Amino acid sequence: MRSIAALAILTLAAGLGACSGMSRQDQNTAIGAGAGAVGGSVLTGGSTIGTLGGAAIGGYIGNQVDTNKK
Repeated sequence: MRSIAALAILTLAAGLGACSGMSRQDQNTAIGAGAGAVGGSVLTGGSTIGTLGGAAIGGYIGNQVDTNKK
């Protein structure tokens, strides 16, 4: 169990480092997809369809977030 947690932390750190060259909208899309995947997995008990569906919905919502406050 500890090795899985360590692997997850390393993967998260590497993923966040990859966002440095992305636009703000791309970053929001990636963050939304990640959060949606986790949420979908939790809500469906680890179902692959739930995880992928959550990632798709979260990515869409993250992409639509307006970062230019007027």
